[in-house]
Amino acid sequence: MNLYQTQHPFYCGIDLHANEMYACVVDQDGKKHLHRNFKTRQPEKLFDELQPYGSNVIVGCESTFNWYWLCDACEEKKIPFILGHALYLKAIHGGKVKSDKIDSEKLARLLRGGNFAVSYAYPSHWRATRDLLRRRGHFVSRRGETLAHIQIVNHQQNLPAFPKKLQYKSNRQGIAEQFHDPAVAFSVETDVAMLDAYDKVIRDLERFLEQSAKVHDANNFYLLKTIPGVGKIIAMTMLYEIHQIKRFPEVGDFLSYARLVRGSHTSAGKSYGSPGKKMGNRYLKWAFSEIVPLIKRQSPEVKKYMTRIEKKHGQARAHSNLATKLGRAIYFMLRRGEVFDMQKLLR
Repeated sequence: MNLYQTQHPFYCGIDLHANEMYACVVDQDGKKHLHRNFKTRQPEKLFDELQPYGSNVIVGCESTFNWYWLCDACEEKKIPFILGHALYLKAIHGGKVKSDKIDSEKLARLLRGGNFAVSYAYPSHWRATRDLLRRRGHFVSRRGETLAHIQIVNHQQNLPAFPKKLQYKSNRQGIAEQFHDPAVAFSVETDVAMLDAYDKVIRDLERFLEQSAKVHDANNFYLLKTIPGVGKIIAMTMLYEIHQIKRFPEVGDFLSYARLVRGSHTSAGKSYGSPGKKMGNRYLKWAFSEIVPLIKRQSPEVKKYMTRIEKKHGQARAHSNLATKLGRAIYFMLRRGEVFDMQKLLR
């Protein structure tokens, strides 16, 4: 957990919602100078109130779904902005009474006291592309569910398995004709139509995303593709979710962000488990989970190494170990601008 501890003359905490935002400004002595509600559709009123403070005030809010516009507006107004980690800022829910007014003041005082947990405010020039890449994953998931539904309908009718894989468009022609019930046939026809639409949407998305990656950071995009088994989708996922590797001061920070290390709670010499498994970036976790079997399949050296580790620790532990090693390798590879080195990975 990173805490923002830079001192400023004034601190502004904003409890942000879709239609309203409660703002509180306190100074270094803890005295309140502003504490009122504003409409998000009229942000100029908030910035009119903040104008007398100039660059002496810092604005902080939780990472809710709609923080983008506030971050961009503060950047345009030359006002420092800090994004709070919603999971770590549980302190604002600790009171007996909870309201937007109270939460905004607690955010301001957390900033003042150096206890404001910081999240990464993703820059606007890459943000939309990253969100589009995440949206692609949503469409791929829906496509998989549609394919599964066709298989389920086929089993419900106790019919023989399809002779060819349905993920390919040419193998889906006329499959609805084998269902005698008109309603069932129409349902399958609808699924096939949806699959055709998903195929086109996903294909167009991937073409656009690949072109964008080559414009944004072609060097790191190609460096990531030097890893055996890593194609354009996994490379783009790591590229856009990492953004700048230098934002992680140490390799351990990166491994924690990618969910490649376990948490630990201890007290008085006793261990209370390994919580926090979902703290970090789930998209990077997915990418590393995909790389492990792919690199194992592509590289005989890795396959030999994994066979030895699996005999000693089991498959799950071996895969986790390799994912962590890959995380370390990718961190230093991007820091140094070097291509992937298999010898460094396995030594």
